[in-house]
Amino acid sequence: MTARLWTTARLLALAVAFAPAAQAQTCAATAIKPYIKVGSTWTNSATATVVAGNTFSFGPQPTSGGSWAWSGCGTSGSAREQALTAKASCTATATYTNSCGAKSTQAFTLTVPGMRDLTSLQFSKLMGAGWNLGNTLEAIGGETAWGNPQANQALFNGLKAAGFKTVRIPVAWKQYADANDNISASWMSRVTQVVNDARNAGLVVMINIHWDGGWMVPKYANQAAVNARITKFWTQIANNFKTYDDNLLFAGTNEVMVEGDYGTPTVEYYTVQNSFNQTFVNAVRATGGNNLARHLIVQGFNTNIDHTVNFATVPADSASKRLMMEVHFYDPYNFSLNENSSIWQWGASATSAANTETWANEAYVDAQFQKLKTRFVDAGIPIMLGEFGAIRRTEYSGAETYRTNWARYVARAAWTRGAVPVWWDAGSPNANHSMGLVDRNTGAQVHTGLISAIVNAAK
Repeated sequence: MTARLWTTARLLALAVAFAPAAQAQTCAATAIKPYIKVGSTWTNSATATVVAGNTFSFGPQPTSGGSWAWSGCGTSGSAREQALTAKASCTATATYTNSCGAKSTQAFTLTVPGMRDLTSLQFSKLMGAGWNLGNTLEAIGGETAWGNPQANQALFNGLKAAGFKTVRIPVAWKQYADANDNISASWMSRVTQVVNDARNAGLVVMINIHWDGGWMVPKYANQAAVNARITKFWTQIANNFKTYDDNLLFAGTNEVMVEGDYGTPTVEYYTVQNSFNQTFVNAVRATGGNNLARHLIVQGFNTNIDHTVNFATVPADSASKRLMMEVHFYDPYNFSLNENSSIWQWGASATSAANTETWANEAYVDAQFQKLKTRFVDAGIPIMLGEFGAIRRTEYSGAETYRTNWARYVARAAWTRGAVPVWWDAGSPNANHSMGLVDRNTGAQVHTGLISAIVNAAK
């Protein structure tokens, strides 16, 4: 009896003595060895530089046992090796779970020259205030047909010095194309030169297909033919610029509508217009190179904020988070655009009810851009306020103060809600009823107070 008790006590003591050691023996995570294959060669590395459009693979070790999970750079699924096409700089994470359940991770960094690891929302925050080269490359009859001089390096240098960070360049293409929609080499060269001048000044650049004679009519009867032309034009444009870095953006269309119909679009109108956006995205992505992940801009119907919120469909895209939605803003019309109107005051500081339209006041501006934020920006799609502006009214003393107040308020309301404000400038800055800001020949500032208001609002 005594021996048996001693043996039991001894066993209990031994169990207690060894318990901490047993509890300390946990499953250890497995170290991951990173490998990347560029071309046909595997390299023991977690970083690689790959030109856009080229293929590469992530292939970490161990090669057997356990399981893999991936995120980032377009990786997916549970396969250990991930064969991919380079689109933009990015980071991928591999998670390995070994046979006893311990997890380990390895980050892989891919650099694609010229294409930063920035979503369109992140990129938009770098764009600041913008300016339009209006009535120039989109002028029907030639670059100087609507009264402006040819764009030049001094102009863009002046814009940069004034504080603008972005320039939108409206472009017409059909008048420079043959019957089969082949764009002339000389016109493509001219557009390229203007783009280069703007980029040399350090500006972010957007180019589009502007009004261009009004051939983008959003009706079922025209849909197939228009989409074919969009594909033909954007294939040529995108191929011409496919090696340009992400400081060049493409915008597919401009103010698509049925001529003279400014009402709520029918199902036909917005369905066809949405198809134009999808065709544009598909055409650009198909050209490869840096266009695989270039930031692209699509539009709501007639760039109207309410129509955009209610009827725009965000296109499907092979690139992740590389789209922006464009709208324009000229409310109230009688203040901003109607040169025959006596509405020349705006906002809370207005003193004459007879010369003010109160419906489009500060609260209205805020509400309009808040709608866009809720519908698009909060979902990761920034807004391009591709045009906004108000005309000079020298016939009214004090009108410039209200114009400046309006511009400042609109630009700030847009910027703080995820929209990039881009002023519409059609030239002739010294003329009454114009929206010009700078001397087109020299780039010198003409309306310094207004320029400062716009630029400082987008900071």
